[in-house]
Amino acid sequence: MQAIFEDLGRMRYKQAWDLQLRVHVERVADARLDTLLFCEHEPVLTMGKSGKGQNLLVSQDELRRRGVEYYEIERGGDLTYHGPGQLVAYPIFKLPRLREVQAFVRKMERSIIEALATFGIAGEQRADHAGAFVRGAKIASIGAAVRSGVTYHGLALDVCTDLGCFQLINPCGMPGVAVTSIARELGREVSVEEAKSPLLEAMRRNFDLTFVSQPAAGERAPSAHAS
Repeated sequence: MQAIFEDLGRMRYKQAWDLQLRVHVERVADARLDTLLFCEHEPVLTMGKSGKGQNLLVSQDELRRRGVEYYEIERGGDLTYHGPGQLVAYPIFKLPRLREVQAFVRKMERSIIEALATFGIAGEQRADHAGAFVRGAKIASIGAAVRSGVTYHGLALDVCTDLGCFQLINPCGMPGVAVTSIARELGREVSVEEAKSPLLEAMRRNFDLTFVSQPAAGERAPSAHAS
């Protein structure tokens, strides 16, 4: 299946969120192909639809003092952190059937685990919680939304993230859960760039995608009905 891939680089969360919504509208209307966006965010906390306020462990004033933005958004899941050193992937895909949401999430998990394997890290799935784990520590979060049969939001893989930032929250509503990163597991510096190709290839394989050229963000993409 053909899809568009775009690496957005580092950007503020609201900018990427707005872009996702524009792409989502186009995909719902079949005005563009399935689209996979990669990016890295400035420090931000996002609260999903099932989030609980007690999972934020500091005040809004403290967040402002630290320069951490905060948004309540429409994805599933609880509270999570995004920031420099974390690779975020937003798949904006049209599902053949709504009941395939769980399969979509599992494909994201498998993609993360396969990407981790290229670094020699054994990732794990958990039946009770979306994401990827290494020896019980969370290394990637997943929070997806589906509207009009099209997905948005997605996954966040901790590559060389400042893990101290997770002390601001109960990550994904899991009090006491440890968090880790590729850099911590390997005991060396690892850049976000190093993780992009392994994750992109794993997602290409798991979702059976063929990537085509990408127009500039906000421009019309090729029609999904094009031959």
